[in-house]
This record gives sequence, C-alpha cells and structure tokens, in this order.
Amino acid sequence: MSKRCVTPRLIQNLPYIIRGHSTTPSPAISPAFTLTDRSDTRPSNNTNETSAPTKILDLEDAKKIFSSVSTTKLLRSSLTLQMAALEPMVDVGLWAINSKLMELPIFKKMVFGIVEKTFYEHFCAGPDLEAVGRTVLKLQESGLKGMLDYGLEHADDNESCDQNFKEFMQTIESTKSLPPSSVSFVVVKITAICPISLLKRVSDQLRWEAKDSSISLPWKQRTLPIFSETSPLYHTQNKPRSLTLEEENDLNRAHERLKKLCETCVEADVPLLIDAEDTILQPAIDYMTYWAAIKYHKGDEPVVFGTVQAYLKDANERLIQTKNAAEKMGIPMGFKLVRGAYMSSESKLAASLGVDSPIHDNIDQTHTCYNNCADFMLEKVANGSGALVLATHNVESGKLAAAKAIELDIGKENKNLQFAQLYGMSEVLSFALRNAGFQVSKYLAFGNVELIMPYLIRRAEENRGLLSSSFLDRQLMRKELVRRMRSV
Repeated sequence: MSKRCVTPRLIQNLPYIIRGHSTTPSPAISPAFTLTDRSDTRPSNNTNETSAPTKILDLEDAKKIFSSVSTTKLLRSSLTLQMAALEPMVDVGLWAINSKLMELPIFKKMVFGIVEKTFYEHFCAGPDLEAVGRTVLKLQESGLKGMLDYGLEHADDNESCDQNFKEFMQTIESTKSLPPSSVSFVVVKITAICPISLLKRVSDQLRWEAKDSSISLPWKQRTLPIFSETSPLYHTQNKPRSLTLEEENDLNRAHERLKKLCETCVEADVPLLIDAEDTILQPAIDYMTYWAAIKYHKGDEPVVFGTVQAYLKDANERLIQTKNAAEKMGIPMGFKLVRGAYMSSESKLAASLGVDSPIHDNIDQTHTCYNNCADFMLEKVANGSGALVLATHNVESGKLAAAKAIELDIGKENKNLQFAQLYGMSEVLSFALRNAGFQVSKYLAFGNVELIMPYLIRRAEENRGLLSSSFLDRQLMRKELVRRMRSV
C-alpha cells in the first residue's frame, strides 16, 4: 500500500524557531520566525546585526505596508494571528485532535471545519492546484510571487515515490497556465521521491568515503563537494555495507524522477527548489541536488537550487566550498539560505553518541553565520555568478541583506536575489521588502486540510509560544485597522 504524507513546509520548518529563547516583543525588531528560521528578540551582541541602516526598509508605516490588503483580509489575519498567539488555543487544539472524540464523524467534521476557516485558510494556500492558482493571482496583485509547495514529505517505497513524483509533475505543469513570473519556484523534497531508508544508506556511504578517500563508490555520479573539513561524520560509526544491486537500481529510479522534474521545470521556465533535511539524510540530498544542478541550467541561470541551513557549524564553509567548485566547473549554482529546522533532533542524536552538536552553541552564532553566508552569496549575485533566496522572517537579517544589496548595486529587478517568507507570516517584512523594490515570494504550502492539520498541531505541541512571535505583524495590523475605522 502506498504511503503518502501531505505536510506543509510551514510545519517542517518550525522546530528550530523559538525554543529556549526570549519571546519578549520589541516594537523595533520583529520577533518573527522564519522559513526554517530561528529568531531572537533580545539585543544581539553581534555588531554586524545592530549596524544595519534603519531606513532601508520602512517597518512603521502601516498604511503603506498594508496598502494592497483589503480590510476584510486584514481583520481576519489580525484575529487569526491573535488566536495563534494564545497558548490556550494550542492546548484546546491539541486536546481536540488527540481526543477519542475524533473517532466520532460529527466531532471530527466540526473540529476540521473550525480549523479550516481559521488557521488553515491563513497559513495554507488551499487543498489543490486550482486554489493555489487563485492564491498566486492574489499575491501577484499585491506585488508578491508564489513558491508552490505541495507538502509531500517522506516516502518509504517506490510506489509512494512514483505517486509523489506525479503530484510534483502536476504542480510544475500548473505553472504554465499562470502569468509569467508569478511563480518563483516549485518546491520539492528529495525524501518524497527517494525512499528514506535508501537516502540514509547513501549518506552513510558518502560519509565513509569522506573518511577514507581510497574508497570507491561505483554508483556515484558527478556532483559538487558535499562535506567540509568541519562537517560531522559521526553518524556512521562502522563501515557500511555496499549498496546492493536492488538499492543501486532504486537510486537510479530516484535520479530519473529528479531528472524528469528538472526537464519539466526547464520547459515551464520555473526553477526547482530542493528543501533540506537533518544531517542523517542531508549528504544524499546534497549529492542528488548538485548532480541535478550540474546537468540542468539555462546559460548563467541556475535551474536547481539547494538549501543551506545556517544553524549548522559547517554551513558557511560548505557553502563557500561548493559554490567555488561550481564556479570552476562553469556551473551557475543557486542556494536558499535558511537558519535551520532540526535543532532538537540533531542535538539529541549528537548527545546519544557522545559528540558535540553540529548546531551552533547560541543564537548569536547562528545569526552571524546566516549573515556571513548571505554576504558571501550577495557578492556572487553582484558579479553575476550566483543566485540567492533569503528565506527569513528575521527583520534584522532582512535589513542587512537589503542594505548589502544596495551597497553592491544589485538591481532590485535582478531575479537572482529573492526574499521569501511563509504564507500568512511576516507580512510586515514581506511588504516592506516589496515596497523597497525587492522581489519577494511567499511559501505556499497546500494540500488536504485533514492531512495537513494533524501535523501542524503536533508541531505546535513541540513549539509552545511559537506563534506569539507574530508581535510586529499584529501590532501594525491593529494600527492600520484603527486608522481605517477612524477614516470612515
């Protein structure tokens, strides 16, 4: 039986965000969380973070920021974010979704009906491609783009992978009927088109090869550097057995799925963005991503974008190493830069093996790494040799990147630099960047509400207080609503 999992990337990207850090709101700095982005509302000790010009982005003019948002939508968004900021709301949701009452059709229908009309409508783009298309058109009217993310996550067998592949293909095909440039990316997870167990086996093989250069992997195809000297290799304690013939065949099937996705993206003129996972699986994901990036590009424009998680200690070193290797090969390489999504699981695994965590020791180190990676890639964008998606809800990172882009004279129409936030989150930052002339996308997770919401609830349980970080959005939404009511 095929196992399919529809999960919005909103969910997958939550775990690293607020755990262990202050949630005290500040009117000057948004404590917003990001697309795989951890943020902090305390004053930073990183001078690079506090020196950003304050006038690059206008984060105070509520009227200008929400000029393209209807009063009805503004009111609904304000109320939804306010509810999401209340922990008792999360408690009630958790109780309901885990209750035996969910076995009763009437109760289940009532719960999902409430969720669908509140949180689901706010944070998700709809159940199907038709709904997503309407959302994309609305975003385009507001000067924003859409990143289409059909939330297929992990697959356990080839049957699941084949079904997921078809769903991704349909998503790519759907962009052909939408206005040009209204969709910035189609998002894919390698874990949805290649069995998880195989990705772990391939990662183990790649790690062992990194430990012993005399080892030859007969199945390995041309790719870019995956590890740096500081990359953690502790996952593989003993030499793994070689891939079986069946496993090699399955890997080839995964390559074929990715190949066809890339070819369809080239035809549809839309880039493919590949998301990241935890370090148990990431080597195999990077291997396949870079293989695809070498094979598919349009002149100096990348077709395939990889993802770098800046909360990892080796992130900056790996980014520089991979990008420089791509340049030597004449390959244009694009990256999405995020902070990270697996802090808890990574730390637990490292602790169980008695080794240091691969995650930075504190939030300031993560901020520094993120901003350093952004600076490096912005320099590449400026000289025409790279492309960057800055996926962040962190206002300070947004300010720094915008200032750096202006300093480097990167044209705001340059599609090789884009900012991205989750749909329904960090509206102030999204619109402020748009108003400053930058290209901004919203991450559009979509899928059936019954399949999506249980995952959202579970992630909410793991991240208490998370949605309370929408303080800046809520503050300015209320301000604009009051202004509109007074002007009637």
